[in-house]
Amino acid sequence: MRHEVTEADTAVAVGSGDVPVLATPRLIAWMEAATLRAATPFVETGRTTVGTALRVEHVRATRVGECVDVFAEPPAAAGRRLTFRVRAVDGSGRLVAEGEIDRAVVDRERFLSNGR
Repeated sequence: MRHEVTEADTAVAVGSGDVPVLATPRLIAWMEAATLRAATPFVETGRTTVGTALRVEHVRATRVGECVDVFAEPPAAAGRRLTFRVRAVDGSGRLVAEGEIDRAVVDRERFLSNGR
């Protein structure tokens, strides 16, 4: 998934810092979106996945106007818990972030009824 960094994606805009570069929370959201998409083959009708844990290191700043490509590798084994290797690179191919994100497979209706 390719994303262009905008002013709305900066640490200043999301309140996570005071510099106008890609905010870690926004990068994490993009990575989670990539895992949601990569989880699709492991989810049956009526089920979905929810994020449960993340271990990500954000190692390079990305300026407004630059692009970031985000990748999520499907897990080796399927089950109720799925762990995805995630990585983000900038337009020059330099590593921006890498790590792992865990998702749990849940029954959508049951999950939503527990929140009420």
